[in-house]
Formats: sequence, structure tokens, C-alpha cells
Amino acid sequence: MYRKFYGLNDKPFQLSPDSRFYFNSKPHNRAMAYLRYGLEKREGFIVITGGIGTGKTMLVRHLLSELESSDVIAAQLVTTQVDPEDMLRIVCSSFGLGQESAPKSTLLDKLEKFFRARDAEGKRVLLVVDEAQNLPPRSIEELRMLSNFQIGGKSLLQSFLLGQIEFDHTIQSPGMEQFRQRIIAALHLKAMDSEETRNYIEFRLGLVGWKDDPQITAGAFEQIYDFTKGVPRRINNLCDRLFLFGCLEERHLLDEGAVRSVISEIEEEGLGTAAAPQSSPGSALRSKTQTPATTPDFQTDFAISDNIPAGDQLMQRLNVLEREIQQLKKNLQHEKKLLRKAILIQMDMDVEDEIS
Repeated sequence: MYRKFYGLNDKPFQLSPDSRFYFNSKPHNRAMAYLRYGLEKREGFIVITGGIGTGKTMLVRHLLSELESSDVIAAQLVTTQVDPEDMLRIVCSSFGLGQESAPKSTLLDKLEKFFRARDAEGKRVLLVVDEAQNLPPRSIEELRMLSNFQIGGKSLLQSFLLGQIEFDHTIQSPGMEQFRQRIIAALHLKAMDSEETRNYIEFRLGLVGWKDDPQITAGAFEQIYDFTKGVPRRINNLCDRLFLFGCLEERHLLDEGAVRSVISEIEEEGLGTAAAPQSSPGSALRSKTQTPATTPDFQTDFAISDNIPAGDQLMQRLNVLEREIQQLKKNLQHEKKLLRKAILIQMDMDVEDEIS
């Protein structure tokens, strides 16, 4: 709705990853450098971890768009809880090899022949696994075994694994030593700082024809950063709601008050709370290419403390649910008002279109 009101030619803050909107922030530039480094090494595993919404999938989309005209044959997996044999079938399917009902020995033979054929053509095979924190250790072990396919000491398959912070715990679990030794680089993808958050927003707006309408004050940018802590998905969500708010209120200036109003609405709806700042409980995984000064930081968020007895935790959750129900009741009337106003705005726009 707000696209037409503000004269934009596309949605600037869509949540689905689109490589056109890739913003080369400092954290993302560093992560891309690790991925490119891995491609040059042509062996082992590159591991990228990061919090929810920090842009790991966008990294993958951008990387794959760069590889479209190269000699790299790439496939991407978005995993769930995948059993070891299912993992091999999914890998086969991703490279167009089929064999859904074949036994494990057949799957391995099919993959090896595929890898060797591509190598004979002078091409490399890359497997990108997103949401890797969902993989059981035995499935990760299957990926490690695929890296054993070699010619002249050169791996025929290279893998990039991207996952949330929990993936580090999986890697550090007993029995994963052989896999850890195959990791040639690992990096934690951090969120953006305040300055880059503003640049990120202006970059996305610039791609859709923004002409400083609406005008966004410096205070508004600060409010956005304070709430989102520089996490791209949270920025997109808040800014999308902010522009909708501005459209409904017919505002061409978005200031701190407007941002606070939208944040209040989001919190009342139970759709999000302020992002917790990143903490540094310590890095369990150190990249072979990193020095102690560049060891990645990890964060863990807890909604309810584990130190509280189970009974008290249950009461806390019940109290939260009761408050959310009351908020939903209040929000229903508010949403009805917004809907009526939105309908009136759309009717006015339709009339204008007919006249023009």
C-alpha cells in the first residue's frame, strides 16, 4: 500500500531474501571473504554461524548469484531434521541425480561418478547447507564422508555450512573431532552497528526509487537501531511497519515519535520485543585462519531463566499468555480502525487512478 503513497517502485523491506538487496556491511563483507577464501582453497568445510535474522541466507543467495557464470556447480540445501540416508538422497536430488529409493551404496556410487565427471570437465562441485543447526551429528558425518572423494589429494566436493549459534554446540559434541579437523575456516556473523543500520535502510530505499519521501530523521534512525540492534530481518520488519504507519497517518516525515508508536504496536501485538545485545560467553570453535583478536563471539538468549523452578516457570508462561490475550483484545479494536482507514485510502487511490 505505501509503495504508491511514497512513489516507490518495489517493496524495500521484504522479509524474503533477495540477492538484489544484498548490502555489503562489514560483517557480511567479512563473511563473504571467508566463503571466497574457501572457494580458492577448494577443500574442506567453511562454517558461518549467526543469530536469527542476521542475513546468513542472503549471503548464500548473493554467493550463488556470483557463481552463475563460473565453473562451480553449486547446490543449496535448506535442512530440517535429516537422517543420514535421507541426507544422501537430498544431496543426489539437489544435483539432479534422482535415486530417491536407492540403497546407500548406490547413492554414494552415483555421487562419486558425478563428482569425477565434473572434475574431468574442469568444474568444481559446491554444496551449500543452510540451517545446518538442524542436522543430527550422524548426518554431518555423512557430509564429512563425501569430502573423502578425492583425486590426487584434491577434494571433489566442497561444503559451506551456515547455521544458528546452536550449530557450534553440535560441532563441539563428542565424536565430531574428525569433522572439526576438516573445517578450514569458521566465522560468527555479527549484527550491524548504528551507522551501518542507517546505511542499510537508505541502501534498500535507494534501490526502489526513494526520493527522500518520507524524510527520516536522525532520531528515527537511532530508535530503529536501538530496537533492532542491527539485525537485518528485524530492521526490515520494523521499517515495513513504519512505512505502513506513515502511509496510514499520511506522514511525509518519520521521526522518533513515529518509530516509538510502531514499536509500541508491535510489542502490544506480541510480535517482537527489543533485540538483546550480543554477549560473549566465549567461542568454542576457532577458525584455523583466525587470530585470538578475531575469535567470533556467540550469543544465547533466554526467554525464561533456567534457574527458576519448573513450577514457577509454568506460572510465568501462564501469566505471559494472559497478558497476550488482553493485548489481543485491545489490538482488535485498533486493527479495525486501521483497516477502515486503509480501505478509505485505497478507495481514494482508486478514484485518482480512474481520473488520471
